[in-house]
Amino acid sequence: MSKNNHPFHLVDYSPWPLLSSLSTMILLMGSIKWFHYNNYNLILVGIFLTLLIMFQWWRDIVRESTYQGNHTTFVTNGMRWGMILFIISEILFFMSFFWAFFHSSLSPNIEIGSIWPPKGINPFNPMHVPLLNTIILITSGFTITWSHHSIMNNNKKEALKSLMITVLLGILFTILQGYEYNEAPFSIADSIYGSTFFMATGFHGLHVLIGTTFLFINLVRLSKNHFSLFHHFGFEAAAWYWHFVDVVWLFLYISIYWWGK
Repeated sequence: MSKNNHPFHLVDYSPWPLLSSLSTMILLMGSIKWFHYNNYNLILVGIFLTLLIMFQWWRDIVRESTYQGNHTTFVTNGMRWGMILFIISEILFFMSFFWAFFHSSLSPNIEIGSIWPPKGINPFNPMHVPLLNTIILITSGFTITWSHHSIMNNNKKEALKSLMITVLLGILFTILQGYEYNEAPFSIADSIYGSTFFMATGFHGLHVLIGTTFLFINLVRLSKNHFSLFHHFGFEAAAWYWHFVDVVWLFLYISIYWWGK
């Protein structure tokens, strides 16, 4: 490190980008096999390989940031901009689903009876499980902020407690979302309503799973004293991502569950 003539951190050669691409392809092919043939074998292999590679890739990142000191202030600033641009790309990703929903709901085609929701669709009651999930995510937004402020105040006990509550709330949201899907009176194949509903809420649910995993990794790192008052960007990135998930759900609840009912 003393011989570097630049402030950047150049990562070592790593097998994980290529291997994670291959494992994701296996996971995707396994999903197709599951959907069409109700066969779980390949998707289970894909999930196992993906989790194994994620564990080892994150292990290397923790080593280079916490133990090797490669994530300097300059490097961390670059990572902040990278995370900001990533979240912007995610916002544009969800905008496509909202665009499809409003395009179909504000001017419903004659093929669906020129009404919204289409005839035969019985939407969810927005005052039941969707409202409970909204309260859960809003509460998790408060608890992750509580954890962040506790880290800034060097209060590890409070940070751990509030972050653990956030992870549990994320898991509870996923369980309730799964229950809602299981009780749904319509499917993804039921007209444009079913397609837009399950694509938008399904991808949001996937982001909740990713965010919960992100927070759980930070919970483990926090318990092992990997974060300090000035060095906790991994936690900050997870908090930003979780707030993004919260805001997207608020838009989903207001537009699809409440307004689109």
